[in-house]
Amino acid sequence: MTIQVSITPNGRMSLPADIRKRLGVAGGGALLVEETPDGIILRTVAQSIAHAQAIARKYTGGNPDVSVDAFLANRKADSGE
Repeated sequence: MTIQVSITPNGRMSLPADIRKRLGVAGGGALLVEETPDGIILRTVAQSIAHAQAIARKYTGGNPDVSVDAFLANRKADSGE
């Protein structure tokens, strides 16, 4: 779905009520703004967490026991340090 919203001179924009309701921010809330080469993406905090978790799964093979310490140890071993 593509909609047009207006931005006021002081930089504010309004999301239509039906979109706010679907996102769960009808009564107020926070959205995270991600700038990309193609434009901007608005996500709720929950959507951002799910997106980050999907990226993490991609790099950890879905192994929940992977830690930063293990990653760094493996990288150090691979580099011969």
